[in-house]
Formats: sequence, C-alpha cells, structure tokens
Amino acid sequence: MAKKRTHLFKKKLGQIPGSVIYTGERAKEKLFIEVFDYNKDQYIEKELQTVEESFDFKLSDSTTWINLNGLNHVSAIETLGENYNLHPLVLEDIVNISQRPKIDEHEDYLFIVVKMLYYDTSEKMVSEQVSFVLGKHYVLTFQEAEGDIFDGVRDRIRQAKGRVRNMQADYLLYILIDAIVDHYFSVIELLGNKIEDLESDIFTGNINDDATKNIQNLKREILRVRRSIFPLREVINRIEKNKNTLIHKKTITYYRDIYDHLIQVSENIDIYREMIWSLMDMYITTISNKMNEVMKVLTIMASIFIPLTFIAGIYGMNFNYIPELQFKYGYFAVWGVMIVIFLAMLYYFKRKKWL
Repeated sequence: MAKKRTHLFKKKLGQIPGSVIYTGERAKEKLFIEVFDYNKDQYIEKELQTVEESFDFKLSDSTTWINLNGLNHVSAIETLGENYNLHPLVLEDIVNISQRPKIDEHEDYLFIVVKMLYYDTSEKMVSEQVSFVLGKHYVLTFQEAEGDIFDGVRDRIRQAKGRVRNMQADYLLYILIDAIVDHYFSVIELLGNKIEDLESDIFTGNINDDATKNIQNLKREILRVRRSIFPLREVINRIEKNKNTLIHKKTITYYRDIYDHLIQVSENIDIYREMIWSLMDMYITTISNKMNEVMKVLTIMASIFIPLTFIAGIYGMNFNYIPELQFKYGYFAVWGVMIVIFLAMLYYFKRKKWL
C-alpha cells in the first residue's frame, strides 16, 4: 500500500494570519539554545537553559549569535521574538517549514529563509529550513532539530580564524549562508556520482528491477535541490543590491561570491537534470533492445521450424500411395533432410549476423 503524503499546510487552514503554528513532524525535539558572543579580543560560548537567559546579550556591543534548535517549542520562539521585536508574520514563517527561500526587510532587522541540504549516513537527502534574523549586533538562527553544518563557523569563532572576530553581524550572516551554499557542492557531487553510476550500469546492461525507482528518486532529489537553490539566488541578489544599513559596503563583495557559487551550482543542476531525463530514455531503449533480442531469437527459431514442420506435415499425411513410405530408409532420409535444412538456415542467419 502506498504511503500517504503529508500535507504541511493542513495545520494552518482557517488560522488567523500571524498564528505561530509548527507545521513539521518533529514534535518531540528537545529545545537547544546556544550563544556565541564575541569581539576582536574575546568570545563567550554558552548553552542556555531558557530563552530568558539570552535577553542580556541584546544590549551587548559585541556581535552575538543565538542559535535555537527545536521549532516545535513555539512558546520559546514567541518569547525570543517579543524580546527582539519580531513581527508575528516573521514568527509564523519561522515555524512554517514549507517556506520558500526568501528575504523580508523590516525597520531594524532582515529576515531570511534558507534551505539546508545534506545527505545522512544512509545517503538519504535531508532538507531542513533555517531562518535567519539579522540585526545591528546580532544574528538569530532557528533550526528544526539539533545537528547542522555550522561546526566550521563555530571553530572559526572559537579560534579567531579568518576575519569573523574582526567583522560585524552582517559578516557572520555571510559565513553562515556560505557554509550552507558550500555544502550544496557536496550534495551536488554525490548526486552526480549517483547519476553517473546509474548511467554506467544502464549503458553496460547491468541493471535490475529497481532502475526505474532509482531514476525517479534521483529526479525527486534534483527537483528538491533546484527548489532550494534557485529562489536563494534572488535572496542573495537582493542583499547584494540592497542599500540597507545592516549590510555594510565592505561585506557586499562576500555576498557576490555566494551568488557566483549559486550560479555554478545551478548550472550543474541543469546538467544533471538533463542527464536524468536522458537516463529514462536510455533505460527504455535498453529494455526495448533486450525485448528485440528476445523477439529476434524467437522469430529465428520459428523460421527454422517452419520448413521442418512442412516436411513433417507432408510426411505424416494419411495417404496410401506415398512413395517414401515404402522406402526402407525413408524415415532416416527425412531426418537427414531436416537436419541439413536446420544447419543451412543457422549458417545463413549467422552470415547475415542475425544471430
């Protein structure tokens, strides 16, 4: 029995705009809040037990990164949103995991939605929504569950690698989005390897009954990546051309680098998308060729036995006066004729390269 699809919008039907309702399926995730507060000379890293513990960092002159994991904890998100004066529609979009990548400009902050993609240990593609709120001295990130691809960013803050400790919150937002975009390359590389392996199997005839299913799974994965990346190009393009004071001029160049990477990933997606469509055509052609081979063999066998059946039919007719019936070696002679015809036809088919 086919598994029913989950309708993410069903929970929001008939609700008032601005209603903060979690639309995902991870309702048992634990609330995890971590804070990185840093400047050029020092940094603080803390795991918070409650949302209220993060309120003191709002007045800090240093750069603060507050990361909240667990979108099912709606009350905690609402409390954090009230402290940072987030609009109710922003809070609604944070817990609505079916959001399209986008950017919304508000008076004193920017709200950005990005899709984080990665393969788990079983090579199953995972898509998770990550929401960013960029303020003057802070970046808020909201994730559905614990575990992400930002460990490199955390290490850079701890060890003061690169420019992160010397730059402001807009640069922190850049390196977080850049980490997501860089991981797109890993996803695309693994996806490309899957496509090339399947293409090689189909070309060499080493295919099984799951080939059609594998092609459909690859098609769904490439469409998921495409839906995540193409809208993000618009987001980065708006940041690059935006004159918002939260994005400094010296940081714009870095966002242009992200846009270049997205263009490169998009080109690879288009290539792999065409390859997947050609895989289906190649698979159908391979199956047709195999069927043609079977039909060719059956046709040749039928062609061989048609004259033999004709001889056997003549020889077996119930007439009293058939000369060969009185011949002592007539039976063996008929067998000899049929064998000669059989071998002659095999030779003819081989010479025509039909066998």
